[in-house]
Amino acid sequence: MQKENAVRTAKVAVYNIAFQADKPFSYIIPDNLYETAVCGVRVIVPFGRGGKKRAGLILSVSEEVPGMKLKALASVVDSSPVVSEEMMNMIIWLKENTFCTYYDAVRTILPSGMNIRVNEKYRLCENYSHADLSEEESNLVSFLEKASSGREFDELLDTSSSPDKAPVIESLIEKNVIETVSEANQKINDRTLRMIKLTDGYISSPAAFRLTAKQQQVVRLLEENGSASEKEVCYICSVTAAVLKNLVKNGVTEQFSVPDYRTDGEDEYEPGAVDSIVLSESQNRVYGRVQEKLTEKKPHCFLLHGVTGSGKTSVFIKLIEKTLSEGRQAMLLIPEIALTPQIVRQFRRLFGGTVSVIHSSLSLGQRLEEYRKISAGLSKIVIGTRSAVFAPLDNIGLIIMDEEGEHSYKSDSAPRYSTVSVAKERCRTHGAVLLLGSATPSVESYYYAQKGVYELLELNERFNRSELPHVEIVDMNAERAQGNTTEFSDVLVGEINANLEAGEQTILLLNRRGYHTFISCTGCSNPLYCPNCSIPYTYHKVNNSLVCHYCGSIAPLPDECPSCGGTVFRQMGFGTQKMEEQLAELFPKARILRMDADTTFSRYAYEKNFKDFADKKYDIMVGTQMIGKGLDFPDVTLVGILSIDKSLFSGDFRSYERTFSLITQVAGRSGRGGKKGRAYLQTFMPDHYLLNLAAHQNYRGFYDEEIALRRTLIFPPLCDVCVIGVSSVSDTSASAAASAVLGIVKQLVAEKKIKFPLRVLGPAQSGIAKINGKFRYRLILKCKNNRETREFIRDVLLRTADYREFSNVNIYADMNGDII
Repeated sequence: MQKENAVRTAKVAVYNIAFQADKPFSYIIPDNLYETAVCGVRVIVPFGRGGKKRAGLILSVSEEVPGMKLKALASVVDSSPVVSEEMMNMIIWLKENTFCTYYDAVRTILPSGMNIRVNEKYRLCENYSHADLSEEESNLVSFLEKASSGREFDELLDTSSSPDKAPVIESLIEKNVIETVSEANQKINDRTLRMIKLTDGYISSPAAFRLTAKQQQVVRLLEENGSASEKEVCYICSVTAAVLKNLVKNGVTEQFSVPDYRTDGEDEYEPGAVDSIVLSESQNRVYGRVQEKLTEKKPHCFLLHGVTGSGKTSVFIKLIEKTLSEGRQAMLLIPEIALTPQIVRQFRRLFGGTVSVIHSSLSLGQRLEEYRKISAGLSKIVIGTRSAVFAPLDNIGLIIMDEEGEHSYKSDSAPRYSTVSVAKERCRTHGAVLLLGSATPSVESYYYAQKGVYELLELNERFNRSELPHVEIVDMNAERAQGNTTEFSDVLVGEINANLEAGEQTILLLNRRGYHTFISCTGCSNPLYCPNCSIPYTYHKVNNSLVCHYCGSIAPLPDECPSCGGTVFRQMGFGTQKMEEQLAELFPKARILRMDADTTFSRYAYEKNFKDFADKKYDIMVGTQMIGKGLDFPDVTLVGILSIDKSLFSGDFRSYERTFSLITQVAGRSGRGGKKGRAYLQTFMPDHYLLNLAAHQNYRGFYDEEIALRRTLIFPPLCDVCVIGVSSVSDTSASAAASAVLGIVKQLVAEKKIKFPLRVLGPAQSGIAKINGKFRYRLILKCKNNRETREFIRDVLLRTADYREFSNVNIYADMNGDII
């Protein structure tokens, strides 16, 4: 029963709202929008004192008696919901768990091509009067009358082109002479196919129409098939578009559009290819256990720890096949865009056009098309990087996260979500299995597996019992003592020569791009710093420029030092560009491929370069960490790891974990095709325990050392860590705001009589004090990630709005992110 004086209202998440003001806003639903204003559609609403139009998303619809005067929805953008019930819950979950706004959550879930832009324009009202108008108002109305003569709404006055007329326009609105019209334009239009069919008028009385011979051909085709695309009709009937145009003009046919989806992968499909994959005994044990949980259709999380080359991908394929056979859908998440071409090619060969791909290197149009294709149910398998976890699958049976410990699975911008956490939430909704796989699991995941939160599965040997590569540590101190001042040890040079003679391939890892890592003045010893960041420029020889790898700024080499005026500079450090150059000098006949961010600008560069390397068009591949994981090249028998020491001291508590993972993974690229593999780890710290554990690929030994260290220092997984970050173009403002945040924390602890465990470190400058012109400070809160703690952190962020002097300061919270 409806309440007396109740009206239908919509709770709307309005776009582009500051975190401190973000909440659902209530709007009245006008009678003419009753049918279309439903949960999950985007709308245009008046917002703020001036009633400026903004886009928003309807979160819920209800009947209520408003306690205050409410504004009405201006218009509805979508004909049907663009956000499903599951994704609506996900938006709320992201807001509650990652300290983001509703808008942040919506723009993460929907592809960027669906973003809408609101244009606010004006038109003349009906039955308006010229009475009581000023001269300026009359002139403007006369202009509009001439401009809109004989037209409807396509000729409108845009105030952005005439801001001086704003007061006049406001006056005319009050006098009901002109009215506001808001237009919402989607960034990228859907890809559609133009179709043609017979009209009801022709079907009911065909004798009333006189047709030419060619028109009769078209009509017969449509009578037989109901409808067809215009291209098909022209081709089959051998007619021109003019024939179809005349049929529409004469009322015989009518045009309409349907979504047009590309069917990528059908040409590559090899029916029955999945059956040729035969699992080993240990792989079958893993497959059997996961299959049991798949059939139960209850949420469950596995951690699959398998050494490099153990055949985890074969297990994934078989499990996905099983999932599809039960009428459900599967998702395979990978950490690097670089891995997608090789994996997608393999899966399309096995599963054909049912595979969709989502990652940031796709164009806006491509991402939108993949999203529509998945929404329409045409894709059963989604492969992609972090953002693919939000793919609009509606019957998920299995989510696989390959190399689950990679830091790229954690978003570093709002919403600052963990892909594992989102995947768990989706598995709870769908009753699906989550399979986390890696040769080097995150310490947190392995800890949960030891505690029984996850179920641990293991593959302890390589497929077909092939041997793990032999890893040898090379002491670069001894190389220097023997007079070798190059970055290549004598033993590595010899091994590369041997590989070239044997026709085998080599991978060399150097996790620094550029030519020289920095350039300093010989007079004052100061490096040449990026003016926007507190780090030195990197020299790139290709364009003879200084490049900042953080903000992207580029500068020419200066004639003199900006600090002391000196004119002599020292070039130091060693990047992938210089490595490529020196390799060409050492091995003039070798074909060398460099893979780093500077050589992979094109969205097709990854696929082309990796395919060329697989086809043995190159002998040596050098690159950064993008070549270190997930790639499978059977002819690679040698891996060299250079200048890895610095990564041990990055300032983050996960630096040891990441270094161990990178060494283990890149060494594992060797010897995967039946031939014995070997790897050489060059270091100036040959006795460091972590490097020796990585050389022996002893993950359990590393885990025991690392968990003991984190237990002593109280770091995850023994607790959670929330970083409250502060940034501003003013160092003084950033520092003051960070101190104010600490004061707010102390104040709230006292006010709320906080009982839960909480340790606060800081504030202090971030590891890199300035990036892209903004000074950075941080507080570190060691806590437990639960509802009570999150509410406390949210209160801290909301309380910062009371400090108007910090309006130019950005303050955010990041749970379990990086602390550097």
